[in-house]
Amino acid sequence: MALAALLGGCASGRLLPDASTAARAEFADFDAARRAFENIEPYKTTVDDLKTLGFDTATTNVRLIGYPDVVARLAPNSSLSLDQLDPGIRDCILARLECRAYEYRVANETRVRTGGFVLDWLNFKRTTEVNGWQFDAIVAVRKGVVLFRNYGGAPHNERTERQVNPLGPFQGVGDSVTGQLMK
Repeated sequence: MALAALLGGCASGRLLPDASTAARAEFADFDAARRAFENIEPYKTTVDDLKTLGFDTATTNVRLIGYPDVVARLAPNSSLSLDQLDPGIRDCILARLECRAYEYRVANETRVRTGGFVLDWLNFKRTTEVNGWQFDAIVAVRKGVVLFRNYGGAPHNERTERQVNPLGPFQGVGDSVTGQLMK
């Protein structure tokens, strides 16, 4: 009976692990995050409005960018004069320490191992199907009002990761032995 369960699990792939990663998953997909983000209007939207739109500046998945990095990221070309920059970027740079920038990374990724259980379990061959999306955004704020916003990311991230180890479970032994000998 155990052999039948093992073979049945091998055929269905249920014995292989699955994983998923979600960062601020209140958005169903890239387009939902983009639509919410496009409601942010420079010089009108407040920090409280950002929270209502799903882009809270106090959550754990937000990175606060310091002033030197703000200048490096928003105005990386020093040969441009201030009047050539977007007004929000210009005002943020001129405000110096009064301007804060927030970087958001919103993502959802699913990883499903496929293939044969025995080859995967013995570390000979592993195939993982990865599907998901990632939404990256930056918002510059001064005195509680958004000055600048921009976004990017990967609306559809689909890839297959393959790992082949000809030595199977012994593949990493050489690295382990070498590491022990080097100590």
